[in-house]
Amino acid sequence: MNSTSSKKYLVTGGAGFIGSHLCEALVAAGNAVVIIDDFNDYYDPRIKEANVAGLAGKAELIRGDIRDDGLVTRTFAAHRFDGVFHLAARAGVRPSIADPRLYFSTNMDGTLNLLEACRHGGVSDFIFASSSSVYGVNTKVPFAETDLIHRTISPYAATKLAGEQMCSNYAHLFGLRCMCLRFFTVYGPRQRPDLAISKFTSAILAGKPIDRYGDGSTSRDYTYVEDIVRGILAAADYTRTSSFEIFNLGGSATTTLNELVALVETAAGRSAIIRELPDQPGDVPRTFADVHKAEQLLGYHPQTAIREGVAKYVDWYRRTVLAGRT
Repeated sequence: MNSTSSKKYLVTGGAGFIGSHLCEALVAAGNAVVIIDDFNDYYDPRIKEANVAGLAGKAELIRGDIRDDGLVTRTFAAHRFDGVFHLAARAGVRPSIADPRLYFSTNMDGTLNLLEACRHGGVSDFIFASSSSVYGVNTKVPFAETDLIHRTISPYAATKLAGEQMCSNYAHLFGLRCMCLRFFTVYGPRQRPDLAISKFTSAILAGKPIDRYGDGSTSRDYTYVEDIVRGILAAADYTRTSSFEIFNLGGSATTTLNELVALVETAAGRSAIIRELPDQPGDVPRTFADVHKAEQLLGYHPQTAIREGVAKYVDWYRRTVLAGRT
């Protein structure tokens, strides 16, 4: 895929947090974009409606579920896509423990429908949004694409690893060019309200308590959404001989939960009221991306440090979310 030329792309989950930013970048580069999104109620669908409001008249929006094989087949029959960015998924580690069947049906059956549509529709390029969750309780840091993965600890992570394996199968058996991008804790404007930075910002600014699970020593590799989108587009432009590749896309730095709370406090100008709770099942102790492969082959270089990114997010939250409530 060459994202800088005028081509037509399908973006699944294009009304979501990362997907809407990606669609805007693709449209800005002169591409035609078709979005499939089911606007489910995992979080308030009005947030997704707002995410794509600026794309009205610039991208085609199809409201539907990727588990609907008929819908997927009709979409591919109606369009000649140059490539697919598959970001649609049921997200979240903890909810996947409560309802694993929903996660397996969406994240695996939906992915299979799209791979089959590419196979039979002559679409050669497929980019799959995977997750750092696949590394599970990996004791080696930083996490590299070559690390042995043998202990995922949530249904969500298992579905993402299964998606990677399906991509590998279709690359090997049918010549589909697949790239799996392992995202590391993406944050920024429009991020889902259930994610830590969003929850902390909302609560601290409202003077409400925040939940801190464990002693605050768990750490994450946080990645600003603009850096992720640049990585996705670089992957789309990557000219390669291999039909299957995996890339880490992360910030390549770690931040503890306690450090994150302090950063939000600083940006918000207020202190947090902390409610201490036990560790959550399914949560990994740390994530840390080795991005050398993406640096060397994609020219990927994360540009937004966590302190800067948190400040940008809190500023955006004040200007949009809080302003919209007044």
